[in-house]
Amino acid sequence: MDREDQRFRVLGRAAGSNDAGRFERHARVAEDDGWAREEVLPVLRTNTSIEVPRRVITYNRSPDLPFDRSINPYRGCEHGCVYCFARPSHAYLGLSPGLDFETQLIARPEAPQVLARELRAKRYEVAPIAIGTNTDPYQPIEKTHGIMRECLEVLSEFNHPVAIVTKGSLIERDIDILGDMAERGLAAVGISVTTLDAKLSRLMEPRAPAPQRRLQVIRKLSEAGIPVRIMASPMVPALTDPELEAILAAGRDAGARHAGWIMLRLPREVSPLVQEWLATHYPDRAERIMARLRDMHGGKEYDAGWHKRMRGEGPYAQMVAQRFDLAVKRLGLTRAGVPLRCDLFRPPSEKGDQLSLF
Repeated sequence: MDREDQRFRVLGRAAGSNDAGRFERHARVAEDDGWAREEVLPVLRTNTSIEVPRRVITYNRSPDLPFDRSINPYRGCEHGCVYCFARPSHAYLGLSPGLDFETQLIARPEAPQVLARELRAKRYEVAPIAIGTNTDPYQPIEKTHGIMRECLEVLSEFNHPVAIVTKGSLIERDIDILGDMAERGLAAVGISVTTLDAKLSRLMEPRAPAPQRRLQVIRKLSEAGIPVRIMASPMVPALTDPELEAILAAGRDAGARHAGWIMLRLPREVSPLVQEWLATHYPDRAERIMARLRDMHGGKEYDAGWHKRMRGEGPYAQMVAQRFDLAVKRLGLTRAGVPLRCDLFRPPSEKGDQLSLF
């Protein structure tokens, strides 16, 4: 086991360990040699490296998802949500899905140029692009790199529809672009709220904006005419799912007109990280929470099968789904978002292009 807390002071992070990725042949293990350590350990800081992508549009054929393509300006996420289903993807980079996922980040500054090139391809067929489905495009390093804003500028120039999911308040910076795109029917935003309890949020999502701050974001986006969905996700059984109706009501009051929910997912390395977190912060509920999850996945901690992984199965999952349906109806929300327009898509002319005579 890699223990970063043996070499650094780990402050404001959700993961409690840094196990080597599943593809690594070796792991680093800290052993006490009996010598007293008098030096003060350095604080574990965030490090960002650069990647030059060959392609940025990723395609999927999942029947569970309402989109077939997405963009990720960054790999890893400093928000550090302990439950993030994207953590296992860091193992493909030779990094740990634990603390490395929160601290060893990768920026892709040439993504906007590569995106423009892919959109100009003659074989490209337009459909809404999703951003924020793996790691948050408005995590703190976006303030420095600005890759997401440049991607939005490209999409706006091409009249290309985009759907964004985020917890980041930095999205307010881009209201000028998103508001203009929304006027053309090209943009929609989902804001994820896991809990309204600021203390619990700080433990689970240590570097994400507080719940009330996210509700303010919903309000500002809605006032700018941008369609907003309140995302009650992930719902943690016996911990945050009692808040489902309150989260939806708070989102509606802030201006959201659409809603969605997802149950907690524990793929691969996420399961031991979450169980370690539960044992540390909620030992009295840990077994009950895990028992609920196993009940929803046929005795397993996670089932990746189509139509099962997002919400689970069985009585408990059905009860939460029914509660969601009733709350949506009572609050006047809709599950279906506004349709985004694809008919406006036009690659802008480039220097040297022959102008049309007709």
